[in-house]
Amino acid sequence: MSSVRLIMAFLLPLIAGCASHPPAPVEDRGGTPGAVKSGALAVPIAADSGAAYHTVKKGETLYSIALDNGQDYKDVAAWNSLDNPSRIRVGQQLRVMPPDDGAPVAVAKPVISSAPIEVKPGAAPAAASTGTNGESLKREPKGGKLAYSDEALAKAQQKDVAEKPAEVKPEARPAQPAPVEQPVAAGDDVDWMWPANGKLIASFAEGGGKGVDIVGKAGEPVLAAAGGVVSYAGAGLRGYGNLVVLRHNATYLSVYAHNSKILVKEKQTVAKGQKIAEMGSTDAESPRLHFEIRREGKPADPQKYLPGR
Repeated sequence: MSSVRLIMAFLLPLIAGCASHPPAPVEDRGGTPGAVKSGALAVPIAADSGAAYHTVKKGETLYSIALDNGQDYKDVAAWNSLDNPSRIRVGQQLRVMPPDDGAPVAVAKPVISSAPIEVKPGAAPAAASTGTNGESLKREPKGGKLAYSDEALAKAQQKDVAEKPAEVKPEARPAQPAPVEQPVAAGDDVDWMWPANGKLIASFAEGGGKGVDIVGKAGEPVLAAAGGVVSYAGAGLRGYGNLVVLRHNATYLSVYAHNSKILVKEKQTVAKGQKIAEMGSTDAESPRLHFEIRREGKPADPQKYLPGR
């Protein structure tokens, strides 16, 4: 009995020590998909560069957004998969710069292999086989139609040469000079002229007037201030009336507003001084031409580009 008490006295402190420590937590390494662990750092998602996008504001149209960013409205519609250019909403983000197509494109290359050898029924293989004794075995010419002999082989070879058509070499032509690439005109190289002959009644103002107003009579000619391509022709821009926009290069656009009649179509190429419209008063108090020069989409003072008068 004394030995039992002695053993119990020895074990009791050990049991008490184990009970004083809580069990170790069980860590779930599998985790629940989408669960956020305590203490984990949230990693922000990188947003697209704001320079390539525009947030639609109240009163804006796709035409005005494209013009303000120096783009063709059809390009902006295509970049944003818009079937109807009139259907945009306030707060919508639109891409106004061309998508980045710089990612490398995988090109499938053909696998080069030797052409298969066609073996006709009854014909002997073209290559000579090697026998067990290491000597090359001779095969009968012409699929075994003649018994083999040195004379028969020589005749067959002569016949093959006679039947082979003579190779006709193409007539040698003199080397053509490489085409000379025409340089693209820089933005500041545009040759400008006044688009109308009337008196200037409104000037450009930073943060105010986006161009100049030239007074005139209804029906007077409106001329292209420089050669270019018609980027827009219509009445989709509020406050501009019947409008023509010309693109001169990658840097410059010119704007012709309040026309009574438009004489050109979109994508049409026009020359400097060509009549593109007739002066009018659409969305204006009196007959006039509102003229703008846009540099990379931003209004610039036309009088800094137009010749003196």
